[in-house]
Amino acid sequence: MALSREGQAQELQTETDDDGLFFFANLAPGLLQLSFASEGLTGQVIYETLSAAQSLTVPDVVLIVATQVTEVHVGVTPAEEAQDEVKLEEKQRIFGLIPNFFVTYDPHPVPLSYKLKFRLAWKSSVDPFTLLAIGAVAGVEQAGNQWRGYGQGAQGYGKRYGASYGDVFGGTFIGGAVLPSLLKQDPRYFYRGSGSKKSRILHAFASSVMCRGDNGKIEPNYSNIGGAFAAGGLANLYAPPGNRNGARLVVSTALIRLGETAVAGVFQEFFIRKVTPSSRNNTPTQP
Repeated sequence: MALSREGQAQELQTETDDDGLFFFANLAPGLLQLSFASEGLTGQVIYETLSAAQSLTVPDVVLIVATQVTEVHVGVTPAEEAQDEVKLEEKQRIFGLIPNFFVTYDPHPVPLSYKLKFRLAWKSSVDPFTLLAIGAVAGVEQAGNQWRGYGQGAQGYGKRYGASYGDVFGGTFIGGAVLPSLLKQDPRYFYRGSGSKKSRILHAFASSVMCRGDNGKIEPNYSNIGGAFAAGGLANLYAPPGNRNGARLVVSTALIRLGETAVAGVFQEFFIRKVTPSSRNNTPTQP
């Protein structure tokens, strides 16, 4: 404990004994300030007035346990954050039905591991809606007798379905998982959602040929371009012999796919989020 008084620069200090008793001798009369402190307890200050020739006994002083404040900081690693992002993206469906997995509405997304890139590609490729949509495309092609070399009937429909699914599966995995993993690029569309309409349109169109690397920098989208040409190569491979025309089919299919990606980016930027109920509820910022 400590004893101090007005006008006295130096305070007197002492420690209590095992019974909590203390003693100061030869004190001048006047107002005394007595400060009691102990580790882990809340300090207390009392004031007593000492008269001349008086022996002063201080009343009992009780110190209570100090309030303990404990802060626990729980951190999330980038890998865990990326996994949480993908879990949310896997729930994104246009009108609650059409897969919308390869887009992030998070203004500050973290890079995906190669496992998560393959997970998104697989989820998209085997989604029931994807299988049904390919079936519808194969049906339209058969009704119009497109790719005549496949013939008609169940066999012709099966060939058209297999060829269409091979294009989608191969293009999705090569452009959305294999090349992004090898080249360390992010296959997702990064929703902008703010800025002028012109800047958002340019962002959407550029996403077809430009992307964000795993290092966070903008770079040529070799993954999407490579995936588009891979899809063209598969289309030429699966086409009936009479419809194979080599480089011409590969290039035309690749360009169509890149154009579709650009147009899809515009829809993502201005329409699709409004009809995707499970999209993340955040405030988008410009990258």
